[in-house]
Amino acid sequence: MSTSDNSSETTELATFGAGCFWCVEAVFQQLDGVESVASGYAGGGLPNPTYEQVCSGQTGHAEVCQIRYTPSKISYAELLEVFWKTHDPTTLNRQGADQGTQYRSVIFYHNERQRQSAEKYRNELDASKAWDDPIVTEISASVDFYEAERSHQNYYVLNPRAGYCQFVIVPKMNKFREVFGAKLKRANAP
Repeated sequence: MSTSDNSSETTELATFGAGCFWCVEAVFQQLDGVESVASGYAGGGLPNPTYEQVCSGQTGHAEVCQIRYTPSKISYAELLEVFWKTHDPTTLNRQGADQGTQYRSVIFYHNERQRQSAEKYRNELDASKAWDDPIVTEISASVDFYEAERSHQNYYVLNPRAGYCQFVIVPKMNKFREVFGAKLKRANAP
C-alpha cells in the first residue's frame, strides 16, 4: 500500500485488462475514489515493450490499466463489479473487433485478498449463468507493469472525436454511466 500525493489516505492498486486499454481507462477514470489510471502492458516476457511489439501478439503482454484507488471511497469489490460489467469476459483473446492475446480479459491481483475476491466473484458469476458461455478471464499474480507510450494515456479525454472513440468508447461510456451513475465523480455524474 502507499499513500496518494493528494492526501494522507491510503491508496491501493488494481490492474485489469478488458480489451483495448483506451476503453478500460475511460471507464475507470470516471469513478469516484479512483485517483489515477495508467494504460500499459503486463503479463509478457519482453521488458519495456512498445505498442507495436505488443500489438504483434508475440510478447505475451495484455493491454491493461493500472488503477490507483482509495479504498475508503471505492472498494476493490466495486472495481471488480465495474470490470465484470463493462466487457465480455467469455471471449478468449477478443473484445469486439479487437482480437489477439493482448486483448484478453485478465485481472492481475496485488495481494491475496484481491486474488480471493476476484476468484469468488468469477465463480459466483459463472454459477449464476450471467453469460451463456463460461468466463475465460485470467486471474494471475501482479507482474511487471510497463506504462504505455504518452500518446496512449488519457486517450479518450484527449481524442473524443477520433473514430475509435466515437464508435467504440462513446456507446460503452453511455451504458456505463447509466449503470454506474451513482459511483461517478461529481463532475462526471449524469
